[in-house]
Parts: sequence; structure tokens; C-alpha cells
Amino acid sequence: MAKAALKVGDPAPDFSLPDQNGRTVRLSDFRSKHSVVLAFYIKAFTSG
Repeated sequence: MAKAALKVGDPAPDFSLPDQNGRTVRLSDFRSKHSVVLAFYIKAFTSG
């Protein structure tokens, strides 16, 4: 659980997730190389 909520403009903490091929991808892999946009869709792919 996060220690505190992020504010607009705060850098996102580093995290890792599996990609579509099962390889681990980290946010830090893209910092200073690409722009990164994180989008969250509440209730996406659910019956709610």
C-alpha cells in the first residue's frame, strides 16, 4: 500500500508488471527514454 497519495506532477514510483509475453517490464526501463502514460479504467473487463 502506498505511503501517501501522489499529487499532480509527482513522479510515479517505480513498479514492474508482466507484458503480453510474460516478460517483466519496469517503469524505470522507460524513464528518460520515452513518454509514459498510465491509464486506469475502473471496472474495465468486469461485469460491474
